[in-house]
Amino acid sequence: MSVYKVFTRTWWIENEAWPDGLEPCAGNQRTIARNIASEGEAREIAQKWNAEHDAGRYSLKAEYTVA
Repeated sequence: MSVYKVFTRTWWIENEAWPDGLEPCAGNQRTIARNIASEGEAREIAQKWNAEHDAGRYSLKAEYTVA
């Protein structure tokens, strides 16, 4: 049985040489939930977090992975 963690990270960094001043870059992960027993629960946590938070300029979003 897999265990999941839910985390946030950004997907862009500032770089004036790129269009719109943003360069693609996966940021550091910040855990918001760990030891989640099911993929469905992990998905729900990530979807709820994303619905309650504005992704902003750097596209800060929650996602999940097998821990």
